[in-house]
Amino acid sequence: MAKDPYSILGVARGASEKDIKSAYRKLAKELHPDANKDNPKASDRFSEVTQAYDLLSDKEKRGQFDRGEIDMDGNPVGGFGFGGGPGGPRGGFRSEHFGGEAVDLGDIFGDLFGGRGGMGAGPRGGRTRPAPRGASVQYRLKVSLTDAATLADQRITLADGKTIDLKLPKGVEDGTQMRLTGKGEQGPGGAGDALVTIQIASHPFFTRQGDDLRLDLPVTLDEALNSAKVKVPTAEGAVMLSVPPATSSGKVLRLKGKGFTRKNGTRGDQLVTIEIVLPEDDADLASRLEGWKDQRAVRAKLGV
Repeated sequence: MAKDPYSILGVARGASEKDIKSAYRKLAKELHPDANKDNPKASDRFSEVTQAYDLLSDKEKRGQFDRGEIDMDGNPVGGFGFGGGPGGPRGGFRSEHFGGEAVDLGDIFGDLFGGRGGMGAGPRGGRTRPAPRGASVQYRLKVSLTDAATLADQRITLADGKTIDLKLPKGVEDGTQMRLTGKGEQGPGGAGDALVTIQIASHPFFTRQGDDLRLDLPVTLDEALNSAKVKVPTAEGAVMLSVPPATSSGKVLRLKGKGFTRKNGTRGDQLVTIEIVLPEDDADLASRLEGWKDQRAVRAKLGV
C-alpha cells in the first residue's frame, strides 16, 4: 500500500499548515532518536514522519501529491515525469513557505531539543540522513586569578570519570567558553562536545584591570625614604622591587610582563601601588620627629 503522509502525521487531507506543523512537532518530540536510544524502531518512524512533513510543508509538492501526480517519495505516478520540482529532493534543515509564512525546521528542533537539532537517519528521496551526534555536556571550571594570568594547565574530570589536562586559551577571561570536541554524550552519530565555561576566582590581594594585574604593596616609612629593595608577590612568584627614594603613598610602580597573557601572546604588566604604613604608638619614631615640620603646601592643589 502506498504511504500516505496525512495518515502518517495523523491529520486530515484538508488540514491547515498550522495543524500539519503542530502534528509534526508532537511526533518528532516523541520519536526523536535522542529520546529513544533503546528503541531502534523509533528512528525509522521518526524518518517516516519527517519525510511526510517535508512533503506536506512544501506547497507545490503537496498539491502534486493531492492531484495524484507524485507519491510520498516524490516520484512521478504512472511515469509522466512530474517529479518534485527543480533540483529534486533536498536534504537537511531548510526554510519552507506556505501562505507567506516561513517555517525553519532548524528552529523546530532547536525548540524541541535545546539546540541539538541533528535529524535521525532515514530514507528521503533516495538519501539517508546523518545519525544525530550525542548531546553536548556543560561544565563550569573555577580557575585561580594567578593561573588564568599565567595560563597554567587545569585538570578537569569529565562526566565519564576521565580526567584531562586543559590548556587555557590566550586572552582568557571570566566567562570564556572552551569546546572539547567529542567529549560529550555518546549518540548514534558519535559523541557530542563538552563545553567548558571558565570562571576566574577572586584573589585576596591581586585584582585584574584589563590585561594588567594590580597590587597594593605595604611598605614602611624607612623603606619609602631610603630606597629599599622589597619582596613583591607576582602571579609567578615573588620578585625584588627597588622602591625609589622619597616614595609617597599612592605612587604606582610597574613590573613589565607580569600581567595576563593577551590573545597575541604578549603579556600585560603588574601595577604596584605603594602604601606607606606608619607604626602605631612608636615612641622612638615620635621622639625622632619631635619639633620637625614639613613646610610644603601639600594640599594647595585642592584649594585649601
